[in-house]
Amino acid sequence: MEKNSSGHNQEGAGSIQPIAPFPPPKLVIFDLDGTLIDSREDLISSVNATRAYMQLPHLPGDVVASYVGNGAPVLIRKAMGVEATDQQVETALDFFIRYYHDHCLDATRLYPGAQQTLDMAREKMINLAVLTNKPVRISNIILDGLGLEGVFFRVYGGNSFPAKKPDPIGIDTLRNESGTDAERTLMVGDSSVDIHTARNAKVFSVGLTYGLQPDSLRDVPPDLLLDRMEDLIPHL
Repeated sequence: MEKNSSGHNQEGAGSIQPIAPFPPPKLVIFDLDGTLIDSREDLISSVNATRAYMQLPHLPGDVVASYVGNGAPVLIRKAMGVEATDQQVETALDFFIRYYHDHCLDATRLYPGAQQTLDMAREKMINLAVLTNKPVRISNIILDGLGLEGVFFRVYGGNSFPAKKPDPIGIDTLRNESGTDAERTLMVGDSSVDIHTARNAKVFSVGLTYGLQPDSLRDVPPDLLLDRMEDLIPHL
């Protein structure tokens, strides 16, 4: 079901398509985890493998998922708990990165509708990019492993710039590189981090309710809220 930023349901699929709250985009920027890819199980297992390595008990999956979105250092800092020292967090982070590198494609898959949406956007000659707080190298490994090599004109990660999302530097850079005005740029994500990033960059935003942190979209509503990725196609 599609909803506008005020939370009212819009007309569903049929002979009459809902009017988009933004003009047809020329640049669409996607978050990665919880947006394009379902990486939940691999992230949970990697975090809990890290906690086991640090001689700590496993965390529930929903707790781990709630920590995702601000990059690996923040994820591991939260997963280690407030009692952990900086040295322990550094040791845990090093293990996590190595472990996740080897297991990042064990269960990770594209979400339903993602491939269809990307294909349609490419047919319309829309520039596509990924902006994630996940490190850029592992992001490219995952995208290539899922058959998306060459789909995006840029893939930027949490270590690509001096600041991570919600800082607007990533969106600003992608706009400059593609020569796209703010009003023709769209940020698509599953969490308040992505919506804050769009607002900070003064571009339009789409929130997806199926991701890792859909509850965070209640307090930071996007311009358009969708339950399925393919529901974005009529707005391209």
